[in-house]
Amino acid sequence: MTRPARRDPSKLVDATGFREDVRRGWGAADRAVRLPEGAARAAADHRARLAAALPGRRIAVASGWAPVRANDSDYGFRPDSDFSWLTGCSAEGAVLVMRDGEAELFLHEPAGPEDPDFFASARDGELWIGPVPGLADWSAALGLRCRPIDQLASALRGRLPEVFSAHGTDPLLDALASGANTAELRWTLAELRRIKDDWEVGQLQRAVDATAVGFAEVAAELPTAVKGGGERWLEGTFDRRARTSGNGPGYASIVAAGPHAPVLHWVRNNGPVPEDAVLLLDAGVEVDTLYTADITRTLPISGEYSTEQRRVYDLVARAQVDALAAVRPGADYRAFHHAAMRVLAEGLHDWGLLSVSVDEALSQDGQQHRRYIVCGVGHFLGLDVHDCANSRAEAYHDGPLEVGMALAVEPGLYFHPNDETVPPELRGIGVRIEDNVVVREGGVQVLSTALPTAPDELERWVRAQQR
Repeated sequence: MTRPARRDPSKLVDATGFREDVRRGWGAADRAVRLPEGAARAAADHRARLAAALPGRRIAVASGWAPVRANDSDYGFRPDSDFSWLTGCSAEGAVLVMRDGEAELFLHEPAGPEDPDFFASARDGELWIGPVPGLADWSAALGLRCRPIDQLASALRGRLPEVFSAHGTDPLLDALASGANTAELRWTLAELRRIKDDWEVGQLQRAVDATAVGFAEVAAELPTAVKGGGERWLEGTFDRRARTSGNGPGYASIVAAGPHAPVLHWVRNNGPVPEDAVLLLDAGVEVDTLYTADITRTLPISGEYSTEQRRVYDLVARAQVDALAAVRPGADYRAFHHAAMRVLAEGLHDWGLLSVSVDEALSQDGQQHRRYIVCGVGHFLGLDVHDCANSRAEAYHDGPLEVGMALAVEPGLYFHPNDETVPPELRGIGVRIEDNVVVREGGVQVLSTALPTAPDELERWVRAQQR
């Protein structure tokens, strides 16, 4: 039930001379695991929290495999987020098993020169992909007992474990733990991950700081994009920063210029960049520990907002101020959403874009203002850009904010070019302001202050990047 190797079609494995020659003359390879400081200790703390939440249970969590893109080409591998939270390990096909407070990691041992897969497996052979850490290397780095993956079955014998295995994450674990309780472990892990420890907040700050650098580099390239590079040039600029400073982009970047700015998930990023428009840039660097930022700024491409762009931006900025003020421990999770929506509904009413009163629009059966902001105004943030999505409603949207929760707060207004309910001068304008924050005892800690939000400051910042 393990993933089959992709064999070299040249049939070198059948050449006796080659097989004998390729086994000889290999020195030691660098297989060291280089973990960020504190990663192993944080993972051990996370395992302790899970063991306390599910005492007496046997638990198995898989890292998964890179999905196939086409034929013998794979997408890049990223381990399952729960697995990463519990281990700090980035190995494909690994499985963590926890029993009675003890944890073991089951891994595929690298194929040495004496193994045909060393040269014959295009997916896993080290002559194709380079050296990878072995069991001893991972054990030394993580402080975990590591065992060969072929011993996993014995570790799961007897009473089935409580297992987290999203459909297709690992076929071997799915087969060995068929019928195990998946749902309880899934939401337990999600709800534990809602509360970030100091190490995790530090990783989020690293991600935010790298993202701020990427935004500055995008702003510097606006003139090139206007001349013909377009949205794709700007996307590539940010992607380069994400790969340089971390694992890569934390999600599909939204690089939306001009009439694309009102499109909530504009990820095609294949349009021109008009000089007189705004650029809605929604992007985040995922650092090497897999924590991601999720920041949006709406930049004046020319360095100065038009009167109409400024009018929309000012309203969204007021909504952002009120939303952030509502983020505090003990407040309802939806409080910052409601605070932002009231500001936006009042502004839309003042502009004559609502045919009902503000209170009627904000009522459960109203929501007429949502035509211009059909999305919510925030979500949990962490290892996933929309973190902890498997939490139960009472621990997420219907619950209270708690110290240590990390959020993205992102009000906006989106006036589509073909929306005839909007005055012509506002059509095609989309504005979102998104900050990354942590709930603290005193209220809110904003991690993304390096990027200005006040319109005058943002105009000056854009111009400064191009000097």
